[in-house]
Amino acid sequence: MRAGPEPQALVGQKRGDLRLLVPRLVLTVSAPAEVRRRVLRPVRSWMDRETRDLADRHFRGLGGDVPGVGQAPGRVAFVSEPGAFSYADFVRSFLLPNLPCVFSSAFTQGWGSRRRWVTPAGRPDFDHLLRTYGDVVVPVANCGVQEYNSNPKEHMPLRDYITYWKEYIQVGYSSPRGCLYLKDWHLCRDFPMEDVFTLPVYFSSDWLNEFWDALDVDDYRFVYAGPAGSWSPFHADIFRSFSWSVNVCGRKKWLLFPPGQEEALRDRHGNLPYDVTSPALCDTHLHPQSQLAGPPLEITQEAGEMVFVPSGWHHQVHNLDDTISINHNWINGFNLANMWRFLQQELCAVQEEVSEWRDSMPDWHHHCQVIMRSCSGINFEEFYHFLKVIAEKRLLVLREAAAEDGAGLGFEQAAFDAGRITEVLASLVVHPDFQRVDTSAFSPQPKELLQRLREAVYAAAAP
Repeated sequence: MRAGPEPQALVGQKRGDLRLLVPRLVLTVSAPAEVRRRVLRPVRSWMDRETRDLADRHFRGLGGDVPGVGQAPGRVAFVSEPGAFSYADFVRSFLLPNLPCVFSSAFTQGWGSRRRWVTPAGRPDFDHLLRTYGDVVVPVANCGVQEYNSNPKEHMPLRDYITYWKEYIQVGYSSPRGCLYLKDWHLCRDFPMEDVFTLPVYFSSDWLNEFWDALDVDDYRFVYAGPAGSWSPFHADIFRSFSWSVNVCGRKKWLLFPPGQEEALRDRHGNLPYDVTSPALCDTHLHPQSQLAGPPLEITQEAGEMVFVPSGWHHQVHNLDDTISINHNWINGFNLANMWRFLQQELCAVQEEVSEWRDSMPDWHHHCQVIMRSCSGINFEEFYHFLKVIAEKRLLVLREAAAEDGAGLGFEQAAFDAGRITEVLASLVVHPDFQRVDTSAFSPQPKELLQRLREAVYAAAAP
């Protein structure tokens, strides 16, 4: 399938200096439950043949390595006016080089959340939120308490949190309860028909939520809400996913470090910092390599703006105002290899941690997989299931498209996806630890699925 305008050159300057002209190409997904009831069927203009060929050449040129960035760019690219910036341009400019950008508020001005959750003065509309969601139980983190490199959480009705938030504001942004931050609320899962947002086409190839929607049990779509001063400690997103984040109201300050830079910030025990703004990072005895780290890429995200966070970029985020945001984690063919490398590193870390019991513990390798799942949320068996669900949908699209062009999510996108899954699945099936997994009940068997993918990718490469 060939669709979408020809890619155009980037025009202008970065934020403050370079401004990119971008069209408003969007896919409405305000009802995730609807996605769960069908094979993913977005607009037909995700990927054209030229973009697929470019991406395929890019990954072939890596020779199996994972792309990364050693040094942050001087400034973040800012996508300004809805104009002539296609999905292909997003692939070229940000997905392939794995670089961040900010989309202007013009891309979110029609969102239901921006119309209804915000007062005319641009502040959270507590009355509307109470009427609509007041009895919903939400997760709340205490930003003033460090628990390892995160914050402890509790659950409370939203009306109790809003009562706290209003009192926190009234007494000058302080409370004996500390600074509480509503985080990781699965609002779209709990209210699937709510008109909350419209997903830009740039972020529509989202395997992580496609997988969870197929299981109909979870998602990686979140709402965050908290007062000025609430914040998220230094971290990289789950599974080395991409993420996007929109401020429904309020402002955030982002501090981002490209992949690899976080290594220089580790302390002498090998631990990553909790807070990269802490003066402790200047202590070379405690952080012996901190002077080797470059400065972070700093973003001030205004109300309505949308930040794209690339794969593997560690970051820390501070709310400068009373802020509500919508956030997604997502994985697709452009960062699948990053996810696979991360999972291998996680398993190695677990195996090293329990290595002293290797000879004395029955089924040691199985227990390592169990521990890995507990720590990381997924193990090798579930990773195969993730690949299988996405692969089978892509194979279906390729079969349909062979008979009727334009079926499903589009031939070119499905062909690209199948190629990326093939490469990672080929690495998975020969991994010694995956070969120890009992796959007797798997359907299809991993090698069978790999063969089907290879045949489909070969056929799709034909002119």
